[in-house]
Amino acid sequence: MTDSKNSGAAASEKNFSEPVEMKDAVMPDALTEAARGWLRDLASPWVNDLNLIIEQVDASAARLRLPFDQKLCREGGTICGQALVSASDTAMIMAIGGFLGGYRPMTTVNLNINFMRPVTNGDVILSARVFKPGKTLTFGEIELTGPDGKLVAHATCTYAML
Repeated sequence: MTDSKNSGAAASEKNFSEPVEMKDAVMPDALTEAARGWLRDLASPWVNDLNLIIEQVDASAARLRLPFDQKLCREGGTICGQALVSASDTAMIMAIGGFLGGYRPMTTVNLNINFMRPVTNGDVILSARVFKPGKTLTFGEIELTGPDGKLVAHATCTYAML
């Protein structure tokens, strides 16, 4: 029997079905850098097309920036809801990874977002935090603020931990 972990082709493939093991005390800067790698290596190409900037990830929260881009705008020049929802989902995945100290496979079970005001110019800041972690389900929330610091949208979400 051949050990597939040591075979030539399989050794170069990434195995994302198991949690990434991290050191017991992961420094916040190390988590931020790790999260940038998760976004680069694990996200779908169209998610990377959002050009999200991971500003900070630690054990308590994640802060991402969605740069303003006309490609993300709908008629009237406001950032479309689809871009804000996708950015929110990504921010929460980073917050869960920060909380856990490393990436773990998960899938979105529910994401509810309330839009409060349009963003017509300037970046959106996404602040995500885990408020109830669990072995099978994790719950969190994301606040989205506009360039003026005012709340643009608020999302709550549930993730199944795989």
